[in-house]
Amino acid sequence: MPKRKKQKKSGVQKKIEFGRVYVSATFNNTLITITDLGGNTLAWGSSGSSGFKGTRKSTPFAATTAVDKVIRTAQSEFGLNSVEVYVKGPGSGRDASLRAIRAAGLKISLIADVTPIPHNGPRQKKKRRV
Repeated sequence: MPKRKKQKKSGVQKKIEFGRVYVSATFNNTLITITDLGGNTLAWGSSGSSGFKGTRKSTPFAATTAVDKVIRTAQSEFGLNSVEVYVKGPGSGRDASLRAIRAAGLKISLIADVTPIPHNGPRQKKKRRV
């Protein structure tokens, strides 16, 4: 069979000016995902993928660095302008990530806290008898 020539992908990327940023700040790491309005992932990253290891992953500086890195890729590839931010979790990267998004030049149209809160939760352990 004859070899097929590989087609080059065209350099034209679709322009997405409005997106959503999901920040999941745990005690050990900060995860950032940028999606379009349909929920398709455009860019993602974390404190760990930015080069931090161990306890330094959970610092606000690591979260700022990770957010900055992810936003730069989303802006250069898709032309992102304004975002809705959904923050989840109790970690120290929550506020730092919001500051980094604002510093990167994105317009924030919404900030929502989507931390799951149990409304009663599972059945408690029985009372201890002494």
